[in-house]
Amino acid sequence: AMAERRPTSQRPLFSPAEAAPADAPLAARMRPRDLEECVGQRHLLDGDAPLRRAIEADAVPSCIFWGPPGSGKTSLARVIAQRTRSHFATLSAVSAGVRELREIIAEAERARRDAGLRTILFIDEIHRFNKAQQDAALHAVEDGAVTLIGATTENPSFEVISPLLSRSRVYTLQPLDDEDIRALLERALGDAERGLGGSGVEVEPEALDALVRLAGGDARVALNALELAAADASAAGGAGAVDLATVEATTQRQLRHDKGGDSHYDLISALIKSVRGSDPHAAVYWLARLLEAGEDPMFVARRIVILAAEDVGLADPQALSVAVAAQQAAHFVGLPEAKLPLAEAVVYLACAPKSNSAMRAYSAAAGVVHERGLLPVPLHLRNAVTGLMAAHGYGEGYQYAHDYEDALPPDQTHLPEELADAVFYEPTPRDRRADGRDGAG
Repeated sequence: AMAERRPTSQRPLFSPAEAAPADAPLAARMRPRDLEECVGQRHLLDGDAPLRRAIEADAVPSCIFWGPPGSGKTSLARVIAQRTRSHFATLSAVSAGVRELREIIAEAERARRDAGLRTILFIDEIHRFNKAQQDAALHAVEDGAVTLIGATTENPSFEVISPLLSRSRVYTLQPLDDEDIRALLERALGDAERGLGGSGVEVEPEALDALVRLAGGDARVALNALELAAADASAAGGAGAVDLATVEATTQRQLRHDKGGDSHYDLISALIKSVRGSDPHAAVYWLARLLEAGEDPMFVARRIVILAAEDVGLADPQALSVAVAAQQAAHFVGLPEAKLPLAEAVVYLACAPKSNSAMRAYSAAAGVVHERGLLPVPLHLRNAVTGLMAAHGYGEGYQYAHDYEDALPPDQTHLPEELADAVFYEPTPRDRRADGRDGAG
């Protein structure tokens, strides 16, 4: 939630990003205070990197920081404001609306007019702002009232309006690597002012390795897990000694997975591509990543059904039955047992032969529908429900399939005249047909 706001006239013009109070979570206390304390993002901050040059030249443009949770988006914005001595105003798109945004813009205009002071407006989770809210921010950016820094875990190409995106520079932040996470943890353990340096906490090497591994590149997860493990060890009378068992006990629910963010789509994409690539080992791994992180099993089940039709298809028509059965079974038994039929289906699909001929056939037909428009149904395929329809030739000349050998009318066409020679279904050699022959037969 937003902090209580004083009337504009009572607030100082220069409001630097303030340090976290002593009782704040460890992750908040250990935010970097300057560029030298920032870890990771070397492609943005090292040496001659463009963003580093812009910061040092006090010429930071409006920008969007796009990256996963815990990669340093908020911390970097705060450091930029501190380094450039800019008024720092922050909004959370989850709780703030247009009214709060306009108040900050008015304050920024006053700061610029009265003191020549630039305002950096940091909007966390900017992808949650609707179009009207983003339009309000756009006008402030265009007028130069604020330098916008938006933070998002979502692809800004889809979530940020084009006019605002075109006036901003997009910087992509990467998950921190293991060495970055280790450096942050060791800094927190040694910092007596903001961290745990004066608490007597000691972390065994195996426990530190586990904290690094479980963080998944997320600095916030790593520091929160360290703080939780240290508190648990102290409460257990361990004099602050954190061992591997303590870390495992306190981080068992720390797996990070944002069901509404890019992580959600990255993981399901990895599952789909692993099944399509006939790799059951990778497929079941990505399935476990999704389900153990709390993904809705019905979301996974829907994707499995789609996979069965799209990628296995006619190479093994039974795959669709397996996928639908897995969906029904998962729905029926619920978690945690729902994981079993989903795992069976994923392994079955990954090991099955692959054919996308049905999907390609539909795509080709749909393309012709959009290209050629609504071609009329041939008269002989229409039902003559009334005498008037029969008089107009509906159903005339229709050849009833069961009257012919192999149920194949010899002269009948089933497409509009304009498409008489069209071919949409092109079987692969892996397709299995109802007559027992393969697709090449």
